[in-house]
Amino acid sequence: MIKRLLIANRGEIAVRIIRTCREMGIETTAVYSTADKNSLPVQMADRAVCIGPPPSSQSYLIKNNLIMAAVNTGCEAIHPGVGFLSENAGFARMVRDKGLIFIGPDTEVIELLGDKVRARETARRFGLPVTPGSPGAVASAAEASAAIGELGFPVIIKAAAGGGGKGMRIVRRQEELAENLNLASREAESNFADGTVFIERYLENPRHVELQVLADGRGAVAVLGERDCSVQKNHQKLIEESPSPGVSEDMRRRMAEGAVRMFREIGYTGAGTIEFLVEGESFYFMEVNARVQVEHPVSEAVTDTDIIRQQILSCTESRMEVDAGELPLHGWALECRINALSPGRLTRLEVPGGPGVRFDSFLYNGCTVPPHYDSMVAKVIVHGRNRDRALERMSRALGELVIEGIKTNKTQQQWIIKHNIFRSGCFGTAYYGEIAKELENAIRS
Repeated sequence: MIKRLLIANRGEIAVRIIRTCREMGIETTAVYSTADKNSLPVQMADRAVCIGPPPSSQSYLIKNNLIMAAVNTGCEAIHPGVGFLSENAGFARMVRDKGLIFIGPDTEVIELLGDKVRARETARRFGLPVTPGSPGAVASAAEASAAIGELGFPVIIKAAAGGGGKGMRIVRRQEELAENLNLASREAESNFADGTVFIERYLENPRHVELQVLADGRGAVAVLGERDCSVQKNHQKLIEESPSPGVSEDMRRRMAEGAVRMFREIGYTGAGTIEFLVEGESFYFMEVNARVQVEHPVSEAVTDTDIIRQQILSCTESRMEVDAGELPLHGWALECRINALSPGRLTRLEVPGGPGVRFDSFLYNGCTVPPHYDSMVAKVIVHGRNRDRALERMSRALGELVIEGIKTNKTQQQWIIKHNIFRSGCFGTAYYGEIAKELENAIRS
């Protein structure tokens, strides 16, 4: 067992990793920008190192500073958390070149899965259906038109190296193609230093469903059920649940079988998520996130598994404490992301509790939420016997949550949880757009 680990991240995920490390007897080193010097991870960790000024480009994204902080505090491993450098193959390579353990898959696997064009080809090779699209990258409007000739409109242009809605453009008419192709490529270049794009048929209102996977790098692969992430605003997830109301037992089995084949054959190590778009009984491979996901707690709830613990064990000791194959799911779990709509100082925080309620956050009374980073400040996670019980529990938990001093989206989340379409379970990724005006009017009144 390793003795000390550096967390190359901040906020809620850093707190989450510290808690598991404490249970495992692993000391932690936190890193922080000057904006985060009084943050909860800094207070909780055994050691803390300042790595630069507030902008992430000058702190959390400076690879050498992170690695030297690990070396200088005697760490044996680095956990990248989510976002920032968590799927950066160059960072993983630098970590390993320094003789440290990277808590994630091998560099070659990160490179393979980070390129969505190559990932689609790999998924197809292992029998997973992919959304109809261009056979590879498209470099010109002529190439795009040739691909669309077989697909028809609408289509979506996607960044090969992207995520989070960056480098994506929906095209519904031929005359919109050239401009949107250039815009998507430029945005991809700006955000990911790679302007490569490809084209897929645009599915108007699919479900967004992902499988949580754990692998030990030696052939053992466990699937911890699926999560439904269809409630999204501008491709940013708001609510996640497990299992999905729209996935049958047969579909879950077929998804899991394909995921196990793929992760086993590429030699995956650690925690990962394989994402699909679902229409009816058909599902299409979308991408793999080669890291732990923000929404991992819902999978933890329905499988009684500490995913961070298994991730660390698989990457440091090539073993897991869960059985290979599909893990049985118990009950229903929901997660609501609480986003700050403004920075500022927290003047009052009251955390929900009681049976089946979990609150993951870096907030505390008197803390400051800086303006420099992702807007998510907390996650409310609930677990119940079934979906109705979980929904009742989430309504109660959100009602108990009090955050004052900054504006958040709590009211919006409360409204969605009670909305009849969400309650029905019959919705797709277009759901938020369909109810946005109704939501706005309801909150205003």
